[in-house]
Amino acid sequence: MASSLNKVQLIGRLGKDPEVRSTPTGRTVTTITLATSETFGKDADRKEKTEWHKIILWDKLGQLAGNYLRKGRQVFIEGRITYRDYMDRDNIKRYVTEIVANSMVFLGSKDESAGGGRSFSNEPNADYAPEPAADFSSQDMDKYAASMQNLGSDDEVPF
Repeated sequence: MASSLNKVQLIGRLGKDPEVRSTPTGRTVTTITLATSETFGKDADRKEKTEWHKIILWDKLGQLAGNYLRKGRQVFIEGRITYRDYMDRDNIKRYVTEIVANSMVFLGSKDESAGGGRSFSNEPNADYAPEPAADFSSQDMDKYAASMQNLGSDDEVPF
């Protein structure tokens, strides 16, 4: 059994188009901003909370994201959480939390941006060719998310 695990799985929508760059050594690095939302409360007191996640995609995975993802597109991301810090122009130490993706699945209908239900990976043994994956519509994902909210107690606490 593993002594620790750093794994993140997110389903959300892009807040803006991907930003594709290249490192000085020629590696592709793409940054996307992913929004995930949850609702809590009942009837008139129902509230929605949106979290924003910075996702980093390297090499072929980053190229695919840059080519096929657009603002508003729904995507499943799996990766690991990382933390880093840097000094800004005013010499103030800033902290950044990022998700480094190692796989993604394009979700939504096939008429959205690019073919829905396609799966990609940055795993060392992956050949980067699209693999068939379950073709979930946005409505399917909304139903799934709603069913997940009904699990557990009836508390109105969102965690």
